[in-house]
Amino acid sequence: MAVIISNEQEIVKIPADWTGKINKVVEICLQKEDIDPKAEVSLLFVDNESIRAFNQQYRQKDVATDVLSFPMYEADEPIDDEEEILFGDIIISLERAQEQAIDYQHSLEREVMYLLVHGLLHLSGYDHIEEADKKVMRQKEEELLTAIGVSR
Repeated sequence: MAVIISNEQEIVKIPADWTGKINKVVEICLQKEDIDPKAEVSLLFVDNESIRAFNQQYRQKDVATDVLSFPMYEADEPIDDEEEILFGDIIISLERAQEQAIDYQHSLEREVMYLLVHGLLHLSGYDHIEEADKKVMRQKEEELLTAIGVSR
């Protein structure tokens, strides 16, 4: 498993201990979803303006959002034993995460870990467009957050 973390925003200072926590979250989520341990996840932290631009470019929605996920792997794809599996990219607006942490009255770390879990579930094929799918995804989110020791 590899997690590539990039920070392209200057609004929120990223605590040094987040790297280990992010790696733990990705590892647990991939294990629980039975994703090949050679999976590689790219995580990009941006501000609201940057995520708005990504949302406009890739989803034709001209609005800032909290997290975007771009899957790059299908479970039925052949696996080359020598290479990492490009599982997908996750983009999180730390500016939006900070706003939501205040709104929901919990820590920024908790909000970012939730958004990471949410993004990982999207990479795993979950969605929340239909109410039944939303219920399944929310249950998975809670299970994974509990497994990594992050509570509301």
